[in-house]
Order: sequence, then structure tokens, then C-alpha cells
Amino acid sequence: MPQNRLQRSLRATFLGLAANITLTVVKFAAGLLGHSQALIADAVESLADIFSSIIVWRGLVVAETPPDEDHPYGHGKAEPLAAAIVSGMLLLAAGLIAFHSLQGIIAPRAAASGWTLIVLVAVIVVKETLFRFVLHEAAQVESSAVTTDAWHHRSDAITSAAAFIGITISLVGGKGYEVADNWAAIAAACVIGFNGWRLLRPAFNELMDRAPDKELTDRIRTIAKTIPGVDEIDKCFVRKMGYHFFVDIHVMVDAQMTVERSHAIGHQVKNQIRREITNVSDVLVHIEPVRAETI
Repeated sequence: MPQNRLQRSLRATFLGLAANITLTVVKFAAGLLGHSQALIADAVESLADIFSSIIVWRGLVVAETPPDEDHPYGHGKAEPLAAAIVSGMLLLAAGLIAFHSLQGIIAPRAAASGWTLIVLVAVIVVKETLFRFVLHEAAQVESSAVTTDAWHHRSDAITSAAAFIGITISLVGGKGYEVADNWAAIAAACVIGFNGWRLLRPAFNELMDRAPDKELTDRIRTIAKTIPGVDEIDKCFVRKMGYHFFVDIHVMVDAQMTVERSHAIGHQVKNQIRREITNVSDVLVHIEPVRAETI
């Protein structure tokens, strides 16, 4: 990831971290003073956001650490690992919210205060704005960790919206509707849990070196075949590590070609692929001889 991409990723992460710290304090205070279980549950989710932003931050920094003797391919896997941890925290937050909300249903409390709705509207606006900004930055830098962090903001907006609906129902409905606040929190927990699972899968896929879209592999093959002397591409494997891609490609050349010439072709293939696809970090070229009668 070029330096400006790392800076963009960190800027989005730090902005979210600062917002989450502020909103967590506000929501905890409003939930306790306003007697809203949904708002307290929302604050718990924001607290998880704080830790997730810290994890994403460290994951991005470690992922950009240069290769060393123990990690010759670099540290790019730190990014999907951070995404997997954050996704797991989303699932944990969903479980905690559901647990506390069920307690509120079993032992109903007084309805929340009406002024808490103002707090929730402000939270929804802030978190939805953050979601759109961070998701845009994630798309620009192609970061799974930053994408997961963006959806954490959307999940927070969802829990706040659910709390708003629940509190409104409890206030309008009056006696007997106090638990609407808690049911809204459970509904939000289900949405958060779904998002956590949805974001966990691509992180695991990247950790397990799942091949990227076929479109990228086809493009690499096409680029390699433009090099003079390349008869055909036998195999082409691509894996993603953080922002970077690593390519293993088997290039078929005339069996009568000198070792020096075939070696030069291999370098041309490598250089051309890296030139046209800037986030390809390295290309390992294997030369395959092909007999004239099989060409």
C-alpha cells in the first residue's frame, strides 16, 4: 500500500476512533440518566467500536511493515486478521446486547425519558456520515479491515435507530409498552450479528489465500501473453496479502530458446504485470518449454 493509501486508511480509522469515544460517553450518560436499556446497549456497541478501531489501526500499521527474515512475504495478513477480530467483536457485541435486552424484558423497567430521542437522532446522523466516509476511503485503498470498520459505524447507526423506534413506541404506547425499548435492542442485535458474520467470511477467505476475482487473473494472463516470445500461459495463481497481490505464473516458450533469452522474457513478463497492475507486489515466473509440434 503506497504511503498515501496508508495515511488515508489511518485518517479514516482515527476519525472513527475519536467519534466513538465521544459518542460512547454521551450514550452511556444518556442511557443511565434517561433509563433507556436500548441506549445503554447502544453504548456497549460503541465501546466495541473503540476497541475495533484500535485493532484496525494496529493491523494497518503492522501490514505495512517491510518483509523480514521471518516474514519474507511481508506482514499483509495482519490486515485481514484485524478484520476477522473486528467481525468477531461485532458478533460478541450482538450477543451482549441481546442478553441485556432479554433481562429488561423479563424484569421490565420504567419507560425511557423523551429527551433521549434527541441524543439518538444526533448519534444516527454522525454514525451514518462516518459510515459513508470510511466506506468510501476503504474502497479507495481496497482494505478489508477499513471496510469492516466502516460497517461497524453502520451497525452503530442501526442500533441507535432501533433504540429510537423502541423508545418512541414505549412513550406513545404508555403503560405496558415499556419493553418496546428492549425488543428494539434485540432487533438491532440481530442485524449487527448478521453484519458480523457477513464481514467475517471475506476476512477468513483472505487469510486462507482464496483466489481473487477471475477478472484479475484473466487480466494478468492477457498482459503476460503480450510479451514477445510467450507462446501460452500454462498456470496463473494469484493471492492477496493486505493491499498487495502476489502472482505465480507458468509461461510457455519455445523449447529451443536459450536460457538467457527465456530468462529475459520472464523478467519482461514480471515487469509488465507490475507496471500495469500497480498493487501487484511480486511475480514469480516459471518457464515451461514447449516443443514446436505442440505450439
